[in-house]
Amino acid sequence: MLWSLLEFFFNHVLLVTICCFVASTVVLQCMTRIRSTMKIDRAQKLRDQALRLMEKHGSDFKKQHGDVDAGRILSLSLGELASQLKSGSLSPEAVLHVYIEKALEVTREVNCVTEFLAECETQLQELKKQPEKGLLYGVPISLKDNVGYKGHNKHCGLVHFLGTLDAEDSALVHVLKKQGAIPFVKTNVPQSLINFDCSNSIYGQTLNPHNHKKTCGGSSGGEGALIAGGGAILGVGTDLLGSIRMPCSFCGICGLKPSGDRLSEKGLLSPVSGMKSAVNMPGPMARDVDSLALFMKAVLCDEFFQLDSTIPPLPFRDEIYKSTKRLTIGFYDTDGYFLPHPSARRAIQETKTLLEEAGHKLVPFTPPRIEYALNELCIRGFFADGGKTLVEKFKPDVVDPHLKQQLLLWRIPAILKKIGAFFMRPMYPRIANHLEAHSGVG
Repeated sequence: MLWSLLEFFFNHVLLVTICCFVASTVVLQCMTRIRSTMKIDRAQKLRDQALRLMEKHGSDFKKQHGDVDAGRILSLSLGELASQLKSGSLSPEAVLHVYIEKALEVTREVNCVTEFLAECETQLQELKKQPEKGLLYGVPISLKDNVGYKGHNKHCGLVHFLGTLDAEDSALVHVLKKQGAIPFVKTNVPQSLINFDCSNSIYGQTLNPHNHKKTCGGSSGGEGALIAGGGAILGVGTDLLGSIRMPCSFCGICGLKPSGDRLSEKGLLSPVSGMKSAVNMPGPMARDVDSLALFMKAVLCDEFFQLDSTIPPLPFRDEIYKSTKRLTIGFYDTDGYFLPHPSARRAIQETKTLLEEAGHKLVPFTPPRIEYALNELCIRGFFADGGKTLVEKFKPDVVDPHLKQQLLLWRIPAILKKIGAFFMRPMYPRIANHLEAHSGVG
């Protein structure tokens, strides 16, 4: 009798414990989803308020100063704009408000702006009081979401990072301000930054300004769309595996990924930190190559080198950039691993012909060990823990549809990835090596 009572008691306790565990798990997941939804709603409301504030700034300026020749200002190259701002033939207020109005117009069309940096007005007034004018005096610039700006959030398109405000500017923003640039908006990115599209669960999809049925690219897609649409003349993106180069290609603008450690990463956010085998770098995005050169010339200064001792103190060598000396240039139209699109191969061949006609020597070469660099340095470096850290960032989030297949791969346990790679290798060695790289180190 006693044994039966004990058995009955323990069975019920076990059943109650299981039910409580299941119920608490469900409640916890529901609460997490509710908190995420509330965070997303708040971020969207703040963005809506920011766009209304941009509209108010534009209309207030028009009332006070009358009509400004916006078309003329927007048609100037960065070099022309910077020159006229420094000479005083253009007022920085007029230029800023023309670009605020244009950025608002572009984002209503393609959804590229996520934040308005209202402090730009105050910064502009302080800038006018300074005795020296930097190389980018009065130039409005845009910033990719993950570039730190004091008092504002950087989130990489993830709810996980929403609500945390930066205590100070990133090193790059600091030196850009010293050179007179005026950051005025931040732009959209794909969820987690690891996508060549530009969509997230917070702000949605950014479109290509030339064709709304096409993507603007990623992860610096908001920058690419805004600049291509005319809403900014100069922007700051970041690039690890094409995040500046891809949007520039898709949107028809120019961009530069500097060599590793050429610019400072201080104040930039990444969903996975500590990666050293392949280096994420900030870089300029603009309408033409001369604008990229002016950006590099402006930021590679003593102020920047003092802010971050890990970057080499080498200023921009303008004499080399402007040199007419004939160059020997290596090129390739396929790396032997990825099949190039016919239009890309044609563009490379056309560029080769133009360079040869200009007197330069073009030498074909094959990049070495592409598969090793991709799998062992990039992917295994990024997913050193098998993707565990990255997957955790998605737990409070609504997964963007464009990322579901990637996330499914990241969520597979490392041991299963290795087993799958083992059985696939005889038939599909490339896919097997790629899958095993996602299992991480060790």
